[in-house]
Amino acid sequence: MQAVFYTLIPLAAVIFGTVLAAIRRPGPAFVSAMQHLAAGVVFAAAAAEILPQIKHNASPAATLSGGVAAVIMMLGLKQLEQRARGPVAMLSAVGIDIFVDGLVLGLAFLAGERAGLLLTVALTLEVLFLGLTVTAELSETIMSRVRIVATTGALGLLLPLGAGVAAPVASLPPTAITGVLSFGLMALLYLVTEELLAEAHEKPDIPLISAMFFVGFLGLLLLEELM
Repeated sequence: MQAVFYTLIPLAAVIFGTVLAAIRRPGPAFVSAMQHLAAGVVFAAAAAEILPQIKHNASPAATLSGGVAAVIMMLGLKQLEQRARGPVAMLSAVGIDIFVDGLVLGLAFLAGERAGLLLTVALTLEVLFLGLTVTAELSETIMSRVRIVATTGALGLLLPLGAGVAAPVASLPPTAITGVLSFGLMALLYLVTEELLAEAHEKPDIPLISAMFFVGFLGLLLLEELM
């Protein structure tokens, strides 16, 4: 229950970022900068929090099966997006990302309060920027601000849902946990490379904007070391 309670902090950040972007639509340069920043934070969270757990469990079969399943699913969603109206793959990737974030947060609190608090801070920064970028993306196809806020808020609810699932997942064998984390890791990498950065490079791209990726990445790493 402690992890579920702490997910309310990043959930509030999602809603805040969404409402802020819905009230005043950000310009292309700002959106690109936020997408680079969010990509850096997500990538750092994946590298610093999820990858070490996968390597620690050392289960090649589970890592491979979970990773392959995620790649197949995300590429399938990408094909679906090309045939459907609206950013289907992007929303699916963000939804999986947020759910896995909640799951990892729950697992982190089971491992220790310090790890849980660190990840809470990281996830708050991550989903705040994701809320801004998702809102900007949805505003290109959805005109209703209420619908945009409701859609992004619904994605944010996957955080406490993922944290609630952590308790039964933690009781599974280590190989099963590795498979789940590997699936989430691949989903995060897809979100960074095929969605956030791909969308960002379609907008104005100057060195300062590109540098925001490394600002997000290094910022989260420094925060982890400081804590």
